Amino acid sequence: MWLNDTSELIRELKKRNVRTVALQLPEGLKRKGAGIARVLKEAGFSVIISGDPCYGACDLAFDALDSADVLVHIGHAPVDSHRNVIFEPYWVDFDLHVLKNALPLLKGPVIGLVTTVQHTHLISDMRRWMEENGISVRIARGGSRTPLTGQVLGCSFAAARNANADEILVVATGLFHATGVALATGRRVIALDPFTGAVQEVSGDALMRQRFAAIEKARGAATIGIIVSTKSGQRRMDLAEKLVSLDLRATIVLIREVLPDELLNLGYDAYVNTACPRLAYDDRKRFPVPVLSPQEFEILCGVREWEDYAIDEIA
Repeated sequence: MWLNDTSELIRELKKRNVRTVALQLPEGLKRKGAGIARVLKEAGFSVIISGDPCYGACDLAFDALDSADVLVHIGHAPVDSHRNVIFEPYWVDFDLHVLKNALPLLKGPVIGLVTTVQHTHLISDMRRWMEENGISVRIARGGSRTPLTGQVLGCSFAAARNANADEILVVATGLFHATGVALATGRRVIALDPFTGAVQEVSGDALMRQRFAAIEKARGAATIGIIVSTKSGQRRMDLAEKLVSLDLRATIVLIREVLPDELLNLGYDAYVNTACPRLAYDDRKRFPVPVLSPQEFEILCGVREWEDYAIDEIA
């Protein structure tokens, strides 16, 4: 894991003549912040930690950076370049032999292989293990938001599409990324949890039924809020302005944290989410009213056919 060696980061900070470091960690790593801060303080730096929620490199703590020389963002690859932001990986290893669990479910001689950011350092080793066990593997780079080979995000599945394989193995915890890959590519998808060893074929059919129901429920809405995030890598105002022009019921709502209580207080009958795509798909049960993706709103407004459904991704 990253914490085993801070020497390269410390050298970079000294090269930049940094005095004060703002430290930002995602939700699953926040408890490690105190330990990292101590290492940096022992190296001679002042440290402040951003305590705000953080869900990715699209959510940089610029407020904390206002009080520091640089922001060190841990755990994600960059989605944009920023002169005073240093992105530090947080690699998580697992036993490659867990890949054997996926072999019985793989049908084709060639598969595409993708994973999430914390495992991308193992992507070449995963391919080597698979090929030693008779499976030909393709891995590919994604887009600007996924700079690491084989990396997928909840808002970008380009690496899966670019692999040009009829079958894709997704190595990640949970099923969200695998479901997204299935919807984004139309390919057969196998999901493998690298820690539990659980493996299964994943289809987007159940999610599609849920999304169809959400669209239908939103048809009766008297008011519709078009959510625009103020977070650094999620603000899609141009898209929101396009969407609000489609329906007189719609109004743009600027918001930083898209939370159930906030939406309840605003009082709209339905929302359209232009912020992190995961909100409409992964968190749908938490919200008090339907929350549609931009593409689903286009279906609601009659400018897109259901047959042309596409999962929301940020370019």
